[in-house]
Amino acid sequence: MILRFASCTLDLDRRTLMRTGQEVHVEPQVFDLIAYMAQSGGCVVSKDKLVEVVWKGLAVSDATISARISAARAAVGDSGKEQGILRTVPRRGFAFVAQLDQDARPAPAVMQPPDVSYALSSDGTAIAWSALGEGPPLVRIGHWLSHLEMDTQSALWGPLITRLAAGRRLIRYDLRGTGLSERDAALTGIDAFAEDLAAVADAAGLDRFDLFAASQAAPVAIRFAARWPDRVRRLVVVGGYVEGRVHRATAGEDLDEDTMLAMIRAGWGKADSPFMQAFATLFAPDATRAQRAELVAMQLSTASPERAVSLRKVIDRFDVRADLPKVRIPALIFHAAGDAIHPLSQGQKLAAHLPGAQFVQLDSRSHMLLPQDPAWSAMLDRTDAFLSG
Repeated sequence: MILRFASCTLDLDRRTLMRTGQEVHVEPQVFDLIAYMAQSGGCVVSKDKLVEVVWKGLAVSDATISARISAARAAVGDSGKEQGILRTVPRRGFAFVAQLDQDARPAPAVMQPPDVSYALSSDGTAIAWSALGEGPPLVRIGHWLSHLEMDTQSALWGPLITRLAAGRRLIRYDLRGTGLSERDAALTGIDAFAEDLAAVADAAGLDRFDLFAASQAAPVAIRFAARWPDRVRRLVVVGGYVEGRVHRATAGEDLDEDTMLAMIRAGWGKADSPFMQAFATLFAPDATRAQRAELVAMQLSTASPERAVSLRKVIDRFDVRADLPKVRIPALIFHAAGDAIHPLSQGQKLAAHLPGAQFVQLDSRSHMLLPQDPAWSAMLDRTDAFLSG
C-alpha cells in the first residue's frame, strides 16, 4: 500500500519513505511509528498505544519515545515547532494531522534533474525551458521564484510538478533574469514576458496548449492570450491579478510596494533576517521549517537581491485590464481567501471580466499553496477535471 501526505510517499510494502522525490533513510522503529500514525485516521494515539505497536510492549522511557517522534518529524519534513504532520496533544498523546491519500499504485520513481533547453525570445534573451511527461501539452508559466533544476527536487514545487505532469506533457521555464534563464536580461515590461512564453512554446513545437499561471504569471497569460488568441485552449490561474500593486487603489488588504522592496533589499536569502520571517508569513504562513529553508536557498539560487528588486518593480506594474475583453477562452480561477500578496478582489475581478470563467475561492491563507494545505489538493483535483474537459 502507498500512503501519500504533504510531500511524502510512504510505501508500506517496500518499507521506503520518499520526500520531494528523494528517498529518506529511517530506522525501522521510526518507519513503523510513521506508518502507524499515518493510518490512525487522525485519532489521538497515546504513548501506551505506541509502545504496544512500535516497541511490541517492551518497557521504554518517555525520552526514547520523544526521540523517535523527533526523528519521525525530521524524516517527513516536520518539526516540534511546526507540527504540520505529527501534532503533540498535551497529556494525551499524538495525532497525525496531514491530509492523507492512499492507493495501491507503485511508488513514484525519484525525479531526475530535467534536460534543459534554451529558446531565444524576440529580443534575443535566452529562456531556459524543460519538458516532462507525455500527453496533452500544458505550459506552466515562469514566475518569481523558480529554478528548473531545483524545482523538481523541492518540497515547495516538486509535488506540484509531478502532479501537473501526470498524463500531460508539462513545459516549464524560468522567468527572464532568474534561474537558468539569462540573468542580465532586460526587464522592459509585460510584452517581453509574453514574448518569452511564445518563444518557449515555439521551441517546444506547440501550436495550441493549456496554460497554468500562478501569481504574476496570470497577467502574462492574459496578455499572451490577447495577442495570440488561437494558441491557448484553456487557462488555469492560481492567486493571480489584473492590476499590479502600484495600480491598485490603496486598501488595508494590500501590501504596498515600498514595504515589499525594503524587505527584499534588507534580507533576500538571509535565513535569520526579519525579511525572511515576514516573507514566509506573507507568502506561505503554514510552510514547514524545511520548506522555509528551501525558500532561502531558492532566493539565493534564482536571483540576486538587486535583480529581485528590479523584477518586483516590473511585475508590480503589470496591468491587463485592456486585454481582458479580447480573451475568449475557458478559464478556471483559484484564489485563497486569506491571500496577503494579491487580495481576493483581484481574483474576483479577473474572473468577472473573463466571459464564462469559473471562480473558486480556496479556504486557505497562503499565496504559495503547499502540498500539506488541503486547498492544494482541492485546487489540483479541480484543475485535472477542468483540463480534461
